[in-house]
Amino acid sequence: MKHEDWKEQIKWGITAFSVLAAVSLVYVLVNNFYAVKQNLAVFLQILMPIIYGAVLAYLMSPVYNLVVKILGKVYYFFLGEKASQRFLGFFGTVASILFLFFLTSGLVSMLIPELTKSVLSLYFSLPDTINRSYNNLAVILEKFPDLRPYAEKAYEEISSFFTGKPDNTQAIFAHLQNLATFFTNGIWSTLTIVKNILIGLIVMVYLLNMKDLLRRQFRKLLFALFSQKKAKGIIEEMQYVHRVFGGFILGKIIDSIIIGILTFFVLSLMKMPYTLLVSVIVGVTNVIPFFGPFIGAIPCFILILLTSPIQSLYFAIAILIIQQIDGNIIGPKVLGDSTGLSSFWVLFSILLFGGLFGFVGMIIAVPFWAVIMNALRRYMDRRLQKKNLPISSSEYEDFEKFSGKKSDKVAEPKGKEYAKDTDELSKAQIIKDIEAAADEVELSGEL
Repeated sequence: MKHEDWKEQIKWGITAFSVLAAVSLVYVLVNNFYAVKQNLAVFLQILMPIIYGAVLAYLMSPVYNLVVKILGKVYYFFLGEKASQRFLGFFGTVASILFLFFLTSGLVSMLIPELTKSVLSLYFSLPDTINRSYNNLAVILEKFPDLRPYAEKAYEEISSFFTGKPDNTQAIFAHLQNLATFFTNGIWSTLTIVKNILIGLIVMVYLLNMKDLLRRQFRKLLFALFSQKKAKGIIEEMQYVHRVFGGFILGKIIDSIIIGILTFFVLSLMKMPYTLLVSVIVGVTNVIPFFGPFIGAIPCFILILLTSPIQSLYFAIAILIIQQIDGNIIGPKVLGDSTGLSSFWVLFSILLFGGLFGFVGMIIAVPFWAVIMNALRRYMDRRLQKKNLPISSSEYEDFEKFSGKKSDKVAEPKGKEYAKDTDELSKAQIIKDIEAAADEVELSGEL
């Protein structure tokens, strides 16, 4: 057997083994999806401080780079020589921490008191609001008596939740036990979050000062493991991921802040209840593409409806106008076409990743799916170029017409296919075949 045949068989064997291994892995993952998800959740919980630090470092990286750049220029202007990287990194780190501290402190000092006041006011006024709503509802039910049993039952359940008292000692004990468990879990979760944030700040400091070194080491590893062409391709993909994620996440944060502020001013002019609380909800949920406006507007509408049905109607109209302004003016200006996804793929990605990873999945769904689609597109383009096939999707509208078209360009016939049959074909026959192939390609181009 020829050496080439052995190489071909080995190639096919490796390919078949890889396909079988991949199929088996997918089968195991699908059959044990929930177990894998739980183990992954535990693993992510362990790595949460590192994740917090990486996210903070990524968000503070523009501040760090700006301070390092400005201080480097100032240092060179006065002293005439470059400052050490350690010196610049120290001040860049301090500036990033101070910026994060003042930003967080400002938001907390401004929002927490008002939000606490709004929530407490809502809790204590809700029973009276329910009573007023019931009186208004009674007038409507006089016209539709068939709905009275359902309305009264709903009223009793809601009212008892806020005003009901336990009937006996056992019920009181169970109620207190549930409250104790609730507060214990809440305190423990809060302490865990605080611990993760504090450790994350330390990780952020290290990552900010090591990011250049880590980037060089990562590129070194790629060039060591892969060919130069593949390593460059991976680096280009990572740069694209950075542009997509950075542009989208930062743009969405800025867009949500603008929408939150705009909502606050509009609702303040309209003298809506719970203005700050509603504005924060609308601004935070606006980070979620497509579904964000609905997720934030619906509970706010119900909240205002309990206070004033007329104002809830005005709120719905105002939010609709604000979201239209955001979707057609503010959003495109801030975000631009950072992902390049159509509306269908935006909806698909949010449903998929939201179902898998919840709220966080809905936030990262669009840029993550954009990265996947771009990688798939680049892979298809490379495969088509190797086959001398057109890249444009419009070329594949009529496959029968396309079937005779080999390439957008006239490709020269390759002699590799003839080399295998050199013993059987004469030189004259090879020349004749080449000429015939060239005529065929030329003819198809004219058509």
